[in-house]
This record gives sequence, C-alpha cells and structure tokens, in this order.
Amino acid sequence: MSNLKPDSVIACLDCPDHVQAVLEASMWASIRLRAPVGLLHSMPSLQQKAAINYSGCLNIDDENALLEQFTSKEHLSNCELKAQGRLLLSQATSYCEQQRHKLKTYTLHRHENLNQSIDYVDDQAQLIVIGHHVTCKSTLSQLIRVSHCPILVTHAPFLPPTTALFAFDNSPTCHKLLNWLCKTPLVRALTVHIVMVGKETSDNCDALREAYAKLKQAGIKSKKTLLDCRDVAAALNYYQNQHDIGLLMTGAFGQSRLRELLQGSDTKKAIGQYKNPLSTIS
Repeated sequence: MSNLKPDSVIACLDCPDHVQAVLEASMWASIRLRAPVGLLHSMPSLQQKAAINYSGCLNIDDENALLEQFTSKEHLSNCELKAQGRLLLSQATSYCEQQRHKLKTYTLHRHENLNQSIDYVDDQAQLIVIGHHVTCKSTLSQLIRVSHCPILVTHAPFLPPTTALFAFDNSPTCHKLLNWLCKTPLVRALTVHIVMVGKETSDNCDALREAYAKLKQAGIKSKKTLLDCRDVAAALNYYQNQHDIGLLMTGAFGQSRLRELLQGSDTKKAIGQYKNPLSTIS
C-alpha cells in the first residue's frame, strides 16, 4: 500500500551535494503551499551497486559514521543499498524536525531508479524539488521533460527568494506555467518580473501585456520587460544578474524536437547556466 500523500512537496534526496539545499527549498515551498513534505530516496542502479557518498551531507548526528561505512566500500549489496537509503531518510527527517517549522514530513523509500520514482509521484505531487547535480545535466533535462508536475531545481546553498523572473515566450508550456502561477501561493509574496526575449512586434507586445495583466489580476506584484536579443538564455541570465533575482521560472521544452535539434534547447541552456533556483513546468 502506498504512503504517498496527495498534494505533497516531494524532496528528492538523490544528490549528495544538494541534500541540505533540497530540504531547505522543500521546507520553504511547504510553508507557502501548506503541504506536507515527502522525503524521497530512490535506489541507485542495481547493476552498478556503487556506494554513493552521503556522509556529511547534513552533519546532525552519529549516523554519519554509519554512512561513512557504506561509502568506504566500492560496491554495495542490495541490502546495504536499502540500509544506506533508510539512514539518509532518518537523517533528513531529523533535520526537518529540528527546524521547528511544524512541518508534516513522511518518507518514500523507492526500490527503483529516480526516473521511475518521479513517474510514481508525478500525478499526485504539488511540487517536486531536486538538486542541480542529480547525475548529469542531460539526466536532469530528461527528468524535467517527462514530468507534468512543476519542478524546482536548486543549487547549494538554497537562499529563499524575494523576487522571481518568469521567462515568457508565449508557448503553450509558458501559458500552462502562467495559469499555475496565478493559482499557487508559492510566489504570492514575491515580485515577479515577466520577461520576454524577442522582437518588439505587436504580437509579442500584446502577448506580454496580456500575461502581465493576468498576473496582476491574480494579485501578484509584477513588472514586465521585452528584451530584443537573439540569445534567450544569455539575455535572461543578464537580466537576472542585473536585478538580483533569486528564482527563475520557465516553461520547459516548449519548442518542437526538430527546432531543439537544430537550434538547441533554451531549457537545457538555463539548467546549465543559472546558479539560482529554477522552477519549470512542461
């Protein structure tokens, strides 16, 4: 029987360097969404059975010594992989309890890879939080592409944002994200900069104005900007740095596979370039 709770914030703890950042981002989101936090750990590939170094990822109790015992081995048995995951989840639970946010947490220990675990929670989760270095950028892109749930990608350390940049390109996925932003309390207290990169045509100006008006009608403090630049990722990165914006939000992989093959994906570029949290929806 599944213990997955509907409308949870799912904290993916599969990246050793980002465990604390993922927990901090998940607790930040949980408070705003008034949602429980599901602490998710997926088994590494059973074909590799390689020990992953989780020791020192939280530094809160003596269980680190046990985690170090696992990482001293080159490969782990199935039982040892399960025990390592249970220890990590125990540490994560203790860490959340010590923050005194009065959050409801529960654990999900999945005996499958991360792709399958994301698929398992995708339909019922309210938000999925994941570290930037899952295994590699291509794997992270694949996870984002197949998920229908909003995903928050965080670097370490996580710093709670006060402003957000909504990269708007008038695509179906961007309108899907726009509709979600108008309903979710996640960004209600933030100032949202809605930025479009493109030519100053009447169509672009009208689309940007309508999206901006929709955010304002939803009670979200907003600013709008149209940037005439050919390199979308570079323009957004520059704008984000100039205005010290703490969160980038974008519709993921809204362009066709053919266009992506010929021109490259703006989402992949964003994943690779941005050092602040990135929220996507596909």
